[in-house]
Amino acid sequence: MPKPFGPLQHQSLATALPMRYAAYALSLFGLVTAIIAWGVGSAWAWSLLAFGPLAALGTHDVLQRRRTVSRNYPILAHFRYSLESIGPEIRQYFIQSDTDERPFSREQRSVVYQRAKNVVDKKPFGSLHDMYAEGYEWINPSLTPAHIGDNDFRITIGERCAQPYSASVFNISAMSFGALSGNAISSLNAGARMGDFYHDTGEGAISPYHHRGGDLVWEIGSAYFGCRDAEGRFDEERFVANATLDQVKMIEIKLSQGAKPGHGGILPGAKVTEEIAQTRGVPVGEDVISPTTHSTFATPMEMMEFIRRLRELSGGKPVGIKLAIGHPWEWFAVVKAMLQSGESPDFVVVDGGEGGTGAAPLEFINRLGMPLNEALLLVHNTLVGVNLRREIKVGAAGKIISAFDIARTIALGADWCNAGRGYMFALGCIQARSCHTDRCPSGVATQNPQRSSKLDVSDKSQRVYHFHRNTMNALSEMLAAAGLSHTNQLGPEHILRRVSRHEIRSYDALFAYLEPGELLEDVPPQHEVFRHYWNMASADTFDAPPQVITRANVAG
Repeated sequence: MPKPFGPLQHQSLATALPMRYAAYALSLFGLVTAIIAWGVGSAWAWSLLAFGPLAALGTHDVLQRRRTVSRNYPILAHFRYSLESIGPEIRQYFIQSDTDERPFSREQRSVVYQRAKNVVDKKPFGSLHDMYAEGYEWINPSLTPAHIGDNDFRITIGERCAQPYSASVFNISAMSFGALSGNAISSLNAGARMGDFYHDTGEGAISPYHHRGGDLVWEIGSAYFGCRDAEGRFDEERFVANATLDQVKMIEIKLSQGAKPGHGGILPGAKVTEEIAQTRGVPVGEDVISPTTHSTFATPMEMMEFIRRLRELSGGKPVGIKLAIGHPWEWFAVVKAMLQSGESPDFVVVDGGEGGTGAAPLEFINRLGMPLNEALLLVHNTLVGVNLRREIKVGAAGKIISAFDIARTIALGADWCNAGRGYMFALGCIQARSCHTDRCPSGVATQNPQRSSKLDVSDKSQRVYHFHRNTMNALSEMLAAAGLSHTNQLGPEHILRRVSRHEIRSYDALFAYLEPGELLEDVPPQHEVFRHYWNMASADTFDAPPQVITRANVAG
């Protein structure tokens, strides 16, 4: 007489067919049952359509070798993969609070959507922010508010140039055709035309989609797209052809960008379509390399000469540089080259480390590059310290969305602000963070024509215009409440920050500011970065000073 199952026999069965295989086993059982039902003409034969694919999927999971989780949990593992793939959306829509900035909060996105759609952007019942939390910032109101008749705040760039430019204080930051779709670029440029603000081309050159009448700042990167010869070197003739267009108002030499400073790039040949090739001046279907450095200059003094030459070739248009601040001595070397050569850029755009990009390594996004506050302060202070601040205008970019973002950045030391992702939200971006996959759900950051063609240019250009106009309205109301009539009246004394639960400080007390001409004399010891690196820097090289190299060798 056979013995009943004992504990060991139960254990061996469980080992032979663990519960994690239950879904696979049920699919096989269901498949066999469906085949039998189909053979006898049973009404249950339809179940073959359900169990057949599941059984095939489970069999594939068991036999494949790339995913251990799938082999251990056939069929069930795909539920995990599916949930993992929509994790960002679940957090964004159901878990995150309205004020969690990852990278932009629901509150920030909502205000852009509302202003872009030209609907009510007012909020009820009070602030969602903890005003006693460390880091909370605000602008103080005045008992004598001002009246502002015109909220089109502008600043003049390149006053010494033959063709100076009057710029809005809020413009579209550098985003190339190729990173963004053609329809997205067209919408941005048409919106810029309606709102009379500028549109930075990004380093991908001036495409056909940029010709919607909006003012352009032509950004020139190390690959010289749009002004390069067959070997990728700077081509003066091609530069002149674009730089002298009426639509091009300024030239911007990109040294580095906030989201991935010091990082070159490669555009795979498969993505170099005829349209992109014609725009950038490269061969169709071939890999395109963007070097990490420029080939037209290797020293700060050579860069000053390149700036002078571009201004001359463009017919006297303002020429500036854009950079993410890194080693202080490199920036100081650039400024010393200005003093030594008597030549200088007409503007400097400071790109903060919190800037966005279509794709970059995690370490570059999180841990490389100086954040905007510190970078802007360093640039502003240095130019003040050598008496060049009045001649050189300073722009700033890095997570700027609202009127307060603009006000605080200008109070810190900028003349104007640029925004990239804010204007992407105005186009309909939902922060899906799939820019690098070519599967952008909103048709903004993709070259897939089936996706990008759904972005309606006439509608989205209106939204870009409304976002700018309504943000300027909000900035005007905020300035008026503070008793100011223009952004050029904002100073560090107007912005306050809570540094602890029981202590607040204004920016002018929180940050050290140099006096005009101070760097031309003895540097006070309290300005540590200048005390350490200003005298080390040389206009003849970007290289680290001997003292820095010596310290590194000792440490090594």
